[in-house]
Amino acid sequence: MKKLSGRRIGFAVTGSFCTFERAFKAAEALTEMGAELTPIFSEHAASIDTRFGKAADHIRRMEEISCRRALLSIAEAEPLGPKDMLDCIAVVPCTSNTMSKLAYGVVDTTVTMAVKSMLRNNKPVILAVATNDALRCSAKNLGLLMNSRNYFFVPLGQDAPDTKPASMVAHFEKLPETIEAAFEGRQIQPLII
Repeated sequence: MKKLSGRRIGFAVTGSFCTFERAFKAAEALTEMGAELTPIFSEHAASIDTRFGKAADHIRRMEEISCRRALLSIAEAEPLGPKDMLDCIAVVPCTSNTMSKLAYGVVDTTVTMAVKSMLRNNKPVILAVATNDALRCSAKNLGLLMNSRNYFFVPLGQDAPDTKPASMVAHFEKLPETIEAAFEGRQIQPLII
């Protein structure tokens, strides 16, 4: 997968904390393929310590993976589009909160500003959804974004249908393939696995 060599990818992290380990492994895979990552953290991902680790440690890890300083504010994310600093952005993981804001054009976090900045230049936005309500309240937002230009999705599936029947999580290992396809303007299939 040398198609990603030299590609400048924004790697935006939002608060689905239980999926951070898989997200960071996906980031490592991208860098191994030669992609140049710029880490971007939502305010919650950058500040909330959980049973899945400390926020400062997560930021440090992404900075080590990417060899770049993480963007942590709206002001830092805003120039991404005007200065044409990235080829695409991947939101990994993308929570239902972030997905709803993107569906309705709300720009009030570092990540939503970074996405807006990419859309300004018609660049691909790749979403790796991770939410407990994908098949309930968030289903409409998922549908809206699936029908919006420049949005592409990492294939996703129910992660615990017996105990969490509305929950869906992206197959993070498919992120590189999804990004490659997005650069060609196509959504990889099947989308729901």
